[in-house]
Amino acid sequence: MVTSSFPTSVAVFALITLQVGTQDSFKAAVYEHAVILPNKTETPVSQEDALNLMNKNIDILERAIKQAAEQGARIIVTPEDALYGWEFTRETVFPYLEDIPDPQVNWIPCQDSHRFGHTPVQARLSCLAKNNSIYVLANLGDKKPCNWTKSRHSTCPPNGYFQYNTNVVYNPEGKLVARYHKYHLYSEPQFDVPEKPELVTFNTTFGRFGIFTCFDIFFYDPAVTLVKNFHVDTILFPTAWKNVLPLLTAIEFHSAWAMGMGVNLLAANTHRVSLNMTGSGIYAPNGSEVYHYDMKTELGKLLLSEVDSHPVSPLAHPTAVNWSAYATTIKPFPVQKSTFTGFISWDEFNFTELFENAGNLTVCQKELCCHLSYRMLQKEENEVYVLGAFTGLHGRRRREYWQVCTMLKCKTTNLTTCGQPVETASTRFEMFSLSGTFGTKYVFPEVLLTEIHLSPGKFEVLKDGRLVNKNGSSGPILTVSLFGRWYIKDSFHSSSGTSNSAITYLLIFILLMIIALQNIVLV
Repeated sequence: MVTSSFPTSVAVFALITLQVGTQDSFKAAVYEHAVILPNKTETPVSQEDALNLMNKNIDILERAIKQAAEQGARIIVTPEDALYGWEFTRETVFPYLEDIPDPQVNWIPCQDSHRFGHTPVQARLSCLAKNNSIYVLANLGDKKPCNWTKSRHSTCPPNGYFQYNTNVVYNPEGKLVARYHKYHLYSEPQFDVPEKPELVTFNTTFGRFGIFTCFDIFFYDPAVTLVKNFHVDTILFPTAWKNVLPLLTAIEFHSAWAMGMGVNLLAANTHRVSLNMTGSGIYAPNGSEVYHYDMKTELGKLLLSEVDSHPVSPLAHPTAVNWSAYATTIKPFPVQKSTFTGFISWDEFNFTELFENAGNLTVCQKELCCHLSYRMLQKEENEVYVLGAFTGLHGRRRREYWQVCTMLKCKTTNLTTCGQPVETASTRFEMFSLSGTFGTKYVFPEVLLTEIHLSPGKFEVLKDGRLVNKNGSSGPILTVSLFGRWYIKDSFHSSSGTSNSAITYLLIFILLMIIALQNIVLV
């Protein structure tokens, strides 16, 4: 395991030395799992009942792991919350947790299951990896004892345990080689936030791997740091992702992130149609290798694909794309008088309508101006498209700073529906070119087609920051977007729940104490 204190120069040296004699490609697998959920209860179940439920889910994962291994997969990723679901309190999740040690202890649970207490789940997962000679990533809960009585100001929870949403990786010998505690929790009262983001990597003969979970993908640490400073080739990404159209379906954003960051992304989602949870894939920098989106059945799905061990992306190099080059050097297209505001989720966009079959449009919001050149094959009378711009802190939480340029289909011909979820379209574009005056270099290109399909090989990003179609006309388009994350403009907040006002009062108190001490010294 590599932590944030690991020197970057050492990481680079390790990367260079380990690539000697490594394989050029490998077969990867992800499994989208329809989780068997526990009965809702306000009181904790017994440890035995918790284990029985987890074993039912592992029975299903076992079949997927065996099938993947039989088809030559070297590694498989299973989803977040795949063993027991997600609706818990701190108390009701506790019977499902095990103490997961640091991988440096050199442990094969399959051979020594009682070394760290009662760990039947870890033992079984280890045996699945060992018996099938495959790397296995699974997500489960870790409990770490702490001393609550030591200090009245201790951060230790009242039950005497920190509880973490945790990924574990076992190698083909069944050895625990990686452990990652999720840092950016999203509506997970049953779990604690680690003291700091963990930067976890492990090496194989077929590449260098990094790990994070679900909501972590939106933040600089650990997601960007793993790629930028630790030079991983592939990210393992378990998630329980609820699809949100038009910008944040799982397959749409995850494929865009892999392209924008220049790495492989093995994304395994949970499957729960009633919660809009679906969308898994094996994504590469040059497009999706394979993906799955299913809102019609309650079935799980195994995906396999051959991927490059050390992918090279034209977008990955820092100087390869200047995302604002084109947009800042051209004369803005005439801004339409019909600009209006509308919402995508909680964010207020400025929109302008694509009135004609072809044209050049600009729409701005504060420092962001989005430019679009387009030509439709034929404008459908019952379909309306708009160009939109948004820059600012996103959502109800107002924590993450977004910059978005998007061309999207409105739900109906009524402009008040622009930005609402829509799943089907008929209009095809012969040409489109989208760009924006972005203040960030972290921009992710998205193209989503009718009935929630990706468009691999049908678009590209030019070095001057334009997202354009290629290889002829597109399929019917739902949205074409440039999704930017301006990390340094995120609002500062404490993940542990400490309010900004409380921190302000503390700083004022410290300042007053310093002044008082200085006065004492002067006297």
